[in-house]
Amino acid sequence: MKKLARKGCDYKRFLRNNWLLLSTVAAVVLGIAIGVLVREYSKLSNLEKFYFAFPGEILMRMLKLIILPLIVSSMITGVAALDSNVSGKIGLRAVVYYFCTTVIAVILGIVLVVSIKPGVTQKVDEIDRTGSSPEVSTVDAMLDLIRNMFPENLVQACFQQYKTMREKVKIDSEPGMNVTEASVTAVMMETSVTPVMATAISKNESEEYKVVGMYSDGINVLGLIVFCLVFGLVIGKMGERGQILVDFFSALSDATMKIVQIIMCYMPFGILFLIAGKIIEVEDWEIFRKLGLYMATVLTGLAIHSLITLPLIYFIVVRKNPFQFAMGMAQALLTALMISSSSATLPVTFRCAEEKNQVDKRITRFVLPVGATINMDGTALYEAVAAVFIAQLNGLELGIGKIITISVTATAASIGAAGVPQAGLVTMVIVLSAVGLPTEDVTLIIAVDWLLDRFRTMVNVLGDAYGTGIVEKLSKKELEQMSVSPEVNFVNPFAVESTGLDNEDSDTKKSYVNGGFAVDKSDTISFTQTSQF
Repeated sequence: MKKLARKGCDYKRFLRNNWLLLSTVAAVVLGIAIGVLVREYSKLSNLEKFYFAFPGEILMRMLKLIILPLIVSSMITGVAALDSNVSGKIGLRAVVYYFCTTVIAVILGIVLVVSIKPGVTQKVDEIDRTGSSPEVSTVDAMLDLIRNMFPENLVQACFQQYKTMREKVKIDSEPGMNVTEASVTAVMMETSVTPVMATAISKNESEEYKVVGMYSDGINVLGLIVFCLVFGLVIGKMGERGQILVDFFSALSDATMKIVQIIMCYMPFGILFLIAGKIIEVEDWEIFRKLGLYMATVLTGLAIHSLITLPLIYFIVVRKNPFQFAMGMAQALLTALMISSSSATLPVTFRCAEEKNQVDKRITRFVLPVGATINMDGTALYEAVAAVFIAQLNGLELGIGKIITISVTATAASIGAAGVPQAGLVTMVIVLSAVGLPTEDVTLIIAVDWLLDRFRTMVNVLGDAYGTGIVEKLSKKELEQMSVSPEVNFVNPFAVESTGLDNEDSDTKKSYVNGGFAVDKSDTISFTQTSQF
């Protein structure tokens, strides 16, 4: 009887702890079933399809709504909770991890696509084109990335990004005669040249462009992260004067997470209509058969990277079960799969990392916002595979030099890819133009990008999550030193006692950040006085 009662308690505890995950999985299965049934047995108009997906649109809007306060509050409190030297070390470890995993993903993708050769058996004419390729210059895109790191207006950065475009400049040759015209005139005087020949020579002029700046809709996440990083470091060093700001952003972070919990309750219902609406929208399922081998190559690479490479790195560094850690992130991974946006998944990623996997908040608040912006393992792998696939479709042989170029460009472009749906298409154009491949061939793979985008977003989120665990393990000594009880400072023979602070309330020893380190203000004064000797 006791065993049965214990099993019943365990079953109830499991349901209570994982009801949201189970209901989300059920919503995904039900959404797929409803989508297939509605598609087969009813012919909805475009307007009816739009209305059908409305509950899913509401979920996306709620998640995007919470991105801005979450990134700002978590980033500032996370950096302010760390010493400047410690935050520098943690940041360096995170960036090294992100860079290494992205390079591994790109190499894996190139090895698979060169081995499987999905584009050799097909021709460009056999695949239908969809949409249009965006006009992007590699140099301008990289410079825009740096420009967006330093926004002109902080308020504007909350809803717009800076972007440059090239415009042709018409050269007016009336005032004078250029070298080309002079040479043509000389040729016509000395020899009998036909007017057609003269016209052909005179038009051999280089085109002039001017760069025009404009703003496009979307949160400038990179600019906000750079500002919050600097702002957090500054108020962290201000001591008592900056404490009021630290408390404010800490309270904002806690309040934001409370709102996230409310949104999570609506998530299963929203995901049901989100996935069903997407299945109803797809018109041509034949394209999946034509691009089946290409999709299989991408999905195989993503599976190897997420099931072998990342868990192996985590196990080597942390010495814990990586799959148990991944199970703790199941809700975030499922959300990423459904909404295909690593930035919109960020609220769920925070909740899973801190509550399910018990990762230190000082690490998650600092590492996750950066990871959602620059860590794009799945995107980098996808871009490398797609570039070589397009080259194979066109019958072009890629030498080792061009393959290395694809690797470097895919790594760099994935860092600049915004954490929004289908941002990989824009960076895909950059990779293609870097090796001289036709950029208009991006339209060949747009039709299946919406599906692949969901899986690579899931890999991106998993990479961010493993990064928090790895960085926490590598930073364990620094975190323990910052969490040491302030009483150890009495060992310091040079510390000056301050009797005026002995009778202060215990509130003076509250931590700067919820879940962060505790700092006794009397010790801060002791160190200040010590430095005056």
